[in-house]
Amino acid sequence: MKIYFAGAIRGGRQDVSNYHAMIAHLQAHAEVLTEHVGNKALSDGGEQDLTDKEIHARDISWLEKCDAVVAEVTTPSLGVGYELGIGEKLGKPVLCLFDAGNRDYRLSAMLSGNPRVTVVRYQELKDAMEAIDLFIEQNR
Repeated sequence: MKIYFAGAIRGGRQDVSNYHAMIAHLQAHAEVLTEHVGNKALSDGGEQDLTDKEIHARDISWLEKCDAVVAEVTTPSLGVGYELGIGEKLGKPVLCLFDAGNRDYRLSAMLSGNPRVTVVRYQELKDAMEAIDLFIEQNR
């Protein structure tokens, strides 16, 4: 199984520790095409070795190849929203994980109101991991 993991990069890296842990957990079940999202050395400046056009082409290709999309959506990100829309249009199963204990952000109704997207609000990282396990099991 191939997973496209989405998390904010240029939108802010405050949740990178969660991304890192989620990607490591996902890798026990599947190939994660976007493991760089969890790289703690990657800043909100984004990838420096590729142009924006190259990043877009690569990521669209990965979205086409993946079997499912998993996104940590606590930090608002235009790129993550775009990736989720593409994943949905391609018919990929989509899991969105939102840290309900984070009082700085509210989850977009475009995600929480979408019946084709599985949204899980978690309080602790272990709850997000359990949601990932269930999602993978249901979409193998």
